[in-house]
Amino acid sequence: MDLFSRSWTALRAAVAELPDKDFEQPSGCTGWLVRDLVCHLVIDAQDVLITLVTPAEAEPTVNAVTYWNLVEAPTGDDPLDALVVRLAAAYEEPRLLKFHLDDVGSAAGRAAELADPTARVSTQGQVLTVGDYLSAYVMEWTLHHLDLIARLPDVAGPPAEGLSRSRAMLEEIAGSAFSRSFSDEDALLIGTGRRAPTAAESAELGWLAETLPLSLG
Repeated sequence: MDLFSRSWTALRAAVAELPDKDFEQPSGCTGWLVRDLVCHLVIDAQDVLITLVTPAEAEPTVNAVTYWNLVEAPTGDDPLDALVVRLAAAYEEPRLLKFHLDDVGSAAGRAAELADPTARVSTQGQVLTVGDYLSAYVMEWTLHHLDLIARLPDVAGPPAEGLSRSRAMLEEIAGSAFSRSFSDEDALLIGTGRRAPTAAESAELGWLAETLPLSLG
C-alpha cells in the first residue's frame, strides 16, 4: 500500500509541474495526447474511490497479478478511448485538468491510506483484497507515468521501486523473466508494446519475443 501511495504521488506531482504546452504533446498511449492521458488518470482515481467503497463478502477471485487481463493492442479507435479524448477537450484549459486530478487524486490517495488491506472489494465482476487491488494499481500508475514522459524527457519518471515491482508483475504475467540486461523501464516498455525491441534486444529475448507485446486491460 505504501508503494501505491508513492507511485501515485509521484505521478500526480509530475502532472502538476507540467507547463501548458506539454499537454498538447503525444503521450505513450496510442492516439492520446498528454491531456487525454491526464483525463484518463482522473477516471482512474474515480475508479479507485468507487472500488474502495464497494465491499465484497465472497472469496477473492483474483490477486494483484491475475487482476490483469490480456487484451488486444490499443489502436486509438476504441469508443471509450475516443470518449476520453472528448472529455479531455472539454476541459479547455490544462489548469482545470490539473485541478480535477489533484482534487479527485488526493481523495483516492487518502482513501487508499485509510483502507484495510485485508478487506475484500469488488470491481469489474471480480473480488480481491484491498492490498492486492492497490498493488495492481502500482502497475497502472507506473505504466502511465512512463506514458506521460514518453515525449517529455525533462519530466521526472516513476519511482524505482514502482518500476521494479511492475517489472516483476509483468514477468509473472508473461511466465518468464526478462534478461537482467534490460532495465526495468525497457522491460516494461517493450513488454507492453510501448516501444519495439531492437534486433539485438529481440535476439536476447529469444522465444519470449514471440509472445510480446502483452497488452494489459
